[in-house]
Amino acid sequence: MNATTRIPLNLFGVPFGLAGLANAWYYAGVHDQAPEAVADVLLAISAVVWVVVLVLYVQSATRHRSLAADLTDPVLGPFGALVVITPMVLALDGVVPHALALGRVLVDVCVALVVVSGAWYTGQWIYGPLEYIKLHPGYFLPTVAGGLLASAAAGAVHQERLAQVMFGFGLICWLILGSMVLARLMFGPPLPPPLTPTLAIEVAPAAAATLAYLSIHGDRIDASAAAIGGYGLLMALAQIRLLPAFLRLSFVPGFWAFIFSWTAVVTAALHWLVDLQPNGWRVYGYLLLAAVSALVAAIATRTAVAIGRGELLPAAVPHPTS
Repeated sequence: MNATTRIPLNLFGVPFGLAGLANAWYYAGVHDQAPEAVADVLLAISAVVWVVVLVLYVQSATRHRSLAADLTDPVLGPFGALVVITPMVLALDGVVPHALALGRVLVDVCVALVVVSGAWYTGQWIYGPLEYIKLHPGYFLPTVAGGLLASAAAGAVHQERLAQVMFGFGLICWLILGSMVLARLMFGPPLPPPLTPTLAIEVAPAAAATLAYLSIHGDRIDASAAAIGGYGLLMALAQIRLLPAFLRLSFVPGFWAFIFSWTAVVTAALHWLVDLQPNGWRVYGYLLLAAVSALVAAIATRTAVAIGRGELLPAAVPHPTS
């Protein structure tokens, strides 16, 4: 990284996406659909990448004195929440299964950071100047993704009341922000190409809500879980119509928005398959894991190529721009 390179906050989508893939493989491993070692390897890689990106970002933000500008940037600012959300996912799958007491402490710390982060972003959006036209699905990350994943994590460490609180935290923010974001996408101009991959995030809230709900109420698809799944199905199928827009894009770091979104969908689908066990359900599970793993491999390869060509990261500018 040279002196003109600036690390954008959306680069934290890389370890977040890898953690999401690890979560899918972990659930499959617990139910004898995959080797558990695969999830362990993916968790380790995600943790290393998170540390590397964090160190690079701190160096970049210190060099360019850009921390405040980055966090308040109306376009890339919301991705800063991934700094605290990713470790929570890593603690949930990498520590809790092996050391529950330590995992509970780590989860609690991360949940507290998610609450503080979500509150700060909400206050900033209310207090700071914010243009409706700059709203995009990345705004789900601090409160919707953070709250629902915190709920799933709290449920996994048997803190039911905390899980319920965080479920409300994420769910109500989803209802409010979801309507605002969809209205902007439907009635506003198209997102600029660098932000177009964030459209994939539209599939994530229903999947995360499913994981949170099942963590609280037991791994069983009941009427409420099915209702959440119905909306998730709508948003997943809607992505088919968006394929022409995606296929026209040149590669940008924002492509990692596809990863956690679809790994969350696959993980939620695996929960459905394990509970309902339709004919051939194991085969369906293998196909889903293979498909999402291939997607991750493709984007990771393209990221490596961009790094090798020196095309991944932007040069420094006086102020973050939209």
